[in-house]
Amino acid sequence: MLGLLALLFFCQYLPRGSTECPANSSSCYESSGLVDCHNKSFTRVPQGLPHSAWFLDLSGNDLVELRAGSFDGLWSLRVLVLSNNGLQLLHNKALCHLSFLQKLDMSGNKLRRLPPDFSRCLAALRELRLDGNDLERLEPPSLDNLENLEKLDLRRNRVRTVAPRALWGLARLRRLYLQGNQLVTVQDGTLAMVLSLEVLLLGDNNITDIETEALTPLRRLSLLSLEGNRLRRLEFTTFLNLQTDGTHLRLSGNPWRCNCDLHRVFSKLQSVRRLHVDDYGNVTCSEPAQLAHIPLARVDSHLCMAETITVLVIAVTVLVTVVAAIVMAEHNRRKGRDSESESDFLDFQEK
Repeated sequence: MLGLLALLFFCQYLPRGSTECPANSSSCYESSGLVDCHNKSFTRVPQGLPHSAWFLDLSGNDLVELRAGSFDGLWSLRVLVLSNNGLQLLHNKALCHLSFLQKLDMSGNKLRRLPPDFSRCLAALRELRLDGNDLERLEPPSLDNLENLEKLDLRRNRVRTVAPRALWGLARLRRLYLQGNQLVTVQDGTLAMVLSLEVLLLGDNNITDIETEALTPLRRLSLLSLEGNRLRRLEFTTFLNLQTDGTHLRLSGNPWRCNCDLHRVFSKLQSVRRLHVDDYGNVTCSEPAQLAHIPLARVDSHLCMAETITVLVIAVTVLVTVVAAIVMAEHNRRKGRDSESESDFLDFQEK
């Protein structure tokens, strides 16, 4: 269905109509803009494709691996669809000769890693889909040459770690989708060079901590999604460092520990005009047990009451203690003075 929709979408730009995929490697066809090779049971990229093709759909085949030179001669390609192939391995230079490629869809495969030279020939790429694979780690230099990339889709992988410099080559990245992975921490420096980022989706991970400076470089961020993680607490400073014109936050679906500190953080977040917690009404408590599943908005005004009462009790206790000490001191002073006067009187009588 996706292949068909893509064909319908791109057909309106074609002057000559699409070309069917060659039945065998020795076939040769006239120049054409769009080539449909989806669901043909190919185990390798077919040869004899028109050199002028700018759209190639190879989805739904059996391309378990891509070898070097697989796309020789296809220097006009702008869009390449390799989704749902069971693809497991990319050899070095597998994607070379695609210097003008703008969109690459490798979703729904079984890739566990990206080779170091993955982006070597893809400097013109603007959209990369790797969602629905088995990627466990992002590390340099796999993405270093994607200087024009605007959208990176890494949803539904197994990414646990994003190496400190893994995203540093993505200076023009605007949208980063990392939902449904296994991230635990958003570390300082990871996003240091993606200065154009506008949308960062981190929902449905295992995130428990966002380091204080992790979001600081993102001056254009308009949407930050953190719902469905394992956040129990937040540091207000982390978001205060996010200096944007306006950022929408999504924070529901986390096991929040509802206490006075959390109430203060959310109160401060909502008082900062450039920060908007879109789903505050759906932020629910997980701890303490008596507040489980209750929206924070319903109890936030009461969370600091016990703390306030405790502070007042301590203050009153201290005040009473101080007053008692003063009274006792004054009593002892007077007693001492009376004793001294009596002693002086007795001495006078003796004389």
